[in-house]
Formats: sequence, structure tokens, C-alpha cells
Amino acid sequence: MPKINVANTLTGQQKTFEIEDEHAMMPFWEKRMGAEVPADSLGDEWKGYVLKITGGNDLQGFPMKQGIIKNGRVRILMKPGMSCYRAPRKGMRKRKSVRGCIVGHDLCIVNFTIAKKGDTDIPGLTDATASKRLGPKRAAKIRKMFDLKQDDDVKKYVVRRETKEGTKGMKNKAPKVQRLVTAARVQRKRRVKSAIRNKVIKNREDVARYAELCHDHKTAIKDKRTALLAKKKTSEVKKETKA
Repeated sequence: MPKINVANTLTGQQKTFEIEDEHAMMPFWEKRMGAEVPADSLGDEWKGYVLKITGGNDLQGFPMKQGIIKNGRVRILMKPGMSCYRAPRKGMRKRKSVRGCIVGHDLCIVNFTIAKKGDTDIPGLTDATASKRLGPKRAAKIRKMFDLKQDDDVKKYVVRRETKEGTKGMKNKAPKVQRLVTAARVQRKRRVKSAIRNKVIKNREDVARYAELCHDHKTAIKDKRTALLAKKKTSEVKKETKA
């Protein structure tokens, strides 16, 4: 018995349906991923709906992959960044089996999204209202949302939510505020800037010291050479006077 998994991107709902009559899936056969197909054949409740094919799996669990124009299974060499493959190590490639992007009758489940809503609502799929579960986490967007001033404490206006954490009961969670300028942040920036400035000053002093050492070394070599030449000249003069 084939199944279809339909997702509603507007409300965030998702529901799986079992199709008792396999012939109801015939309009979807031989269609590619990304194609939009009317769903009137699935039943009266689907009248007017248009579904977009997003993927599927066969009985053995092999997923469909976009770009493989075939109604069957192939074995291709996967590399990092490709769909249907997660590299355990950086740069690792592996040969894996996947299905083509054409829908066949041997698929166990086919995934859809609602491209166009029909006349009636489907319970658990289109009967909810779109709600934003999470609030903004950037400091500037929180100020804009609640019309806050620059001096107001942004952390008090973060949208919190309750989650169930195992046996501990309900837990209150809140996102970490991004781009929040605190006293610690200002001090850290000041410390980094001071470290860069001190490093530049030290490099300039090291360059000046090195140039001075090079000058002293060249002067010492020059003086030594001058002394040797003078000593050699005096010895030659003494030999001439003796002769």
C-alpha cells in the first residue's frame, strides 16, 4: 500500500496518508521531481489541490535524487556537497545507490508539498494558521519589533518558549542575543585594539634597533679594515727606512 507525505509550507504542518487504491497514484507515475500535478485522483477531499513532487523512497529505503533521469536505481560516486550523501571526513567520496528523479509504481512513499490549495481544508494539514514559533534574535531587530531605545535592555524582550526536557519537566529556553554591544564587548574591542597598537609600536622599535645594529656592525668592520690597512702601511714604511 503506497503512502504519500504531504507538507504545507505556509503553516508548517505535515501529514502522511495511506493510499488504498494504487490506481489513484497513476497521474503521478512517470513524473519528475519538481513537477506540479493535480491531486483530484486521490479523493474528494483533494479536489482543487495541486501537489509538487519533492522526493520519495522505495521499499529498501533508497531515496530519489534530482538530476538522474531514470525510473530505477543507480550507483553513483558521491562527493561532499551532493544531496543524499554526508561525508564522514573532509574530501571523502563514496559510491552509493540512489533512485532516479522519475516517480515509479515501486516507490513505498512519495513526498509532496502543496503548490495550490483546494476548495476544502484537510484536517491536520491545512486547518491551522501560520504562526511564527521563534522571535528575532538580533539586537537591532528586537529593538525594531518592540520599538525600544538604544538604552533599553534587549535581553528582557527576547521571545521565550517552553520545551519538555525528559524527566525534568518543562524548561524555559531563549535564544542568545546576537550583535549585542555590552561592556565586556567594548572592553574586549579596546583590548584587541590596544594589542594591535602595541604590536605595531614594538615592530617599529625592532626595525629601528635592527637598523642600528646593522649600522654599528658595518662601522666596526670598516674601522677594523682601516686599522689593518694602517698597520700594514706602517710596517712597509719601517722596512723602507731600514733598507
